[in-house]
This record gives sequence, structure tokens and C-alpha cells, in this order.
Amino acid sequence: MTTAVQLFHSLPPIASLPTATVPAAKSSAGARNQPASLHVVCASRKSRDDDYHATLKALNSKGRFPRKSLGQHYMLNPEINEQLARAANVEEGDVVLEIGPGTGSLTNVLINSGATVLAIEKDPHMVDLVRERFETTDKFKVLQEDFVKCHIRSHISPILESRKALNVSLIRAKVVSNLPFNISTDVIKLLLPMGDIFSEVVLLLQEETAVRLVESSLRTSEYRPINVFVNFYSEPEYNFRVPRTNFFPQPNVDAAVVTFRLKQAPDYPSVASTKSFFSMVHSAFNGKRKMLRRSLQHICPSNEIERALGDAGLPTTSRPEELTLDDFVKLYNMIAKV
Repeated sequence: MTTAVQLFHSLPPIASLPTATVPAAKSSAGARNQPASLHVVCASRKSRDDDYHATLKALNSKGRFPRKSLGQHYMLNPEINEQLARAANVEEGDVVLEIGPGTGSLTNVLINSGATVLAIEKDPHMVDLVRERFETTDKFKVLQEDFVKCHIRSHISPILESRKALNVSLIRAKVVSNLPFNISTDVIKLLLPMGDIFSEVVLLLQEETAVRLVESSLRTSEYRPINVFVNFYSEPEYNFRVPRTNFFPQPNVDAAVVTFRLKQAPDYPSVASTKSFFSMVHSAFNGKRKMLRRSLQHICPSNEIERALGDAGLPTTSRPEELTLDDFVKLYNMIAKV
């Protein structure tokens, strides 16, 4: 059986990483925002080699090999972990949720920044590894759970309540994670509506996903219900690109870091029911390229949809990919009056 160390020695020499470029992000209305100032700083050969060996040594100590089924790709560049923490402005006294800590390289940076870290890890072997690594600190707790199935609110709320009892000014926690790419959309759908307990969510995602979530360009095939969802609950920002050469094993795609600054309930768009609002949005996109007067006719007759579009200041021939978040909100509220 091939070990992690044997695979490592079969890898080509580590090349210098190119400085990343940061594409300008688009708002939901299509206007470009100023690009973020963060960029990838290339780590020295020595620090990268050290992190390679530290990661492989940790994996080999448990006889582990990255599991494709769990989307395991371990970060090898310590500079990226530092920039993840900086993107979330992690500082002394923060409470941080980390999903999939792996060998604990990002966890270590978060703890050294002064944060208390709650980690959720599905792989029992990785749970044992990070539990042993951080057994001497009281700023770390790891739970063996599948994040998309766990009740994260019940885990985070007691921590925040205990801080309040100590008169600590902390109000909301943060999320900082190098996510398995295969669960990124599920994680985003779970976390973004939790603006009452999280202030910001900083995630390392597949680059294509990161760009699609942040840009949300109108009138393109990439504009989907998830873009409406993201902008309803947060203000997303593309931070920086992370080349695939920074991971072990190396994935087939590059990654990128995105910050979602979560809104709180009073700042959400005004709709009577978020459930029925997003049901309407999904129905609209189920008939992509169809005019809304046809794709939404199961809600009410086409002529009433046309009247609602007109009252919302939209053309009666509108299609879903042409509507911004604000447009969908106006249309929903007009239909609700019918």
C-alpha cells in the first residue's frame, strides 16, 4: 500500500508560486466593486518544505492517506493559513468555528492569533490527531461529526453565552475554514442564514465556485438561485486565489478565499416569508430562459404575473437571469398582493 511519505517523494520539486491576481467582484446588480487588496504572498522554499514534511509526518503517524471521498486536500503553504486568519481579522478573544481541521495547520494559526477554536471533523483519525496535537491548550475543542448533519447552533451558542456571563464584549463568532470542495455549497447554505451567531464566514473554495458566488453576473448561465441566496444573507467578497500547487494531494483545480460578511435579520430584504420567497426564486430558475410569466404560472395566472412584473417596474417579458436580488424581492411582494 502506498503511504503518504512514498507519494510525497514521488512529487516533483516545489516551484515558486506566482503572485495571485484578484479579479474585481460584481454586485448583484452587475456593477463592479473595487478589488480586494489581499494577495497571495509566496512562502520561502524552506517554510514550504517544513510544512510539507510536517503534514506528511502527521498523516503517516496515523497511517493515513488523504481520502477522496471526504474531499481531503491538505494545505502545505503556511502563508495561506496566515492570510486566511487575517482575512477574518482573527484576534485575541475571538471564537472561531473551523470545519475540517485536518492536521491542524490552520487551527494552529487561529489559536496563535488568540482565538478559541471549535473544530468539526468527520474523519475519526483526524479527530484523534488534532486532539493529541492541541491537548495542552484550553482554547481548542474538536467534535467528530459530519458538519452538514450536525446542529452547529447548539454547539456555538453555549460558548457565546459563557462569554457573555464573563462580561466579554464578544457578540458573534467567526468561521474560518479550508473546506472540502465537495461540501462547500451545503456549508454555505447552512451558515449564511446564521447572522445572529456568526459575523463573518471566510472559506477557501474551489476558484470557479468562488468567482460564481461573488460575481453573480446577470444575463449569464452562471447566475443561479445560489447567487440570490448569498446576496440575501451576506455581502460576499473575493479575497485571493490559491494555486493548486499549495495542496497535498494536488487537486485538479485552483482555489480561492471568499469572505461572506453576514447580515443580521433586520438587514435582510423585506419579505413576508423567506421560505416562500426562495421557493419562488427556485421555481423561476427551474424554467431557465423561460419568461417568468410562464415559469411562475403555477403560483398565479400569467396575466397576474405580468401585472406584478409591471407594478415592480420590470418588463413583462422578464426572465430569471435578468433579475437582481432587489428585483426578485419587489416581484415577490407584488405577487403576494395578488
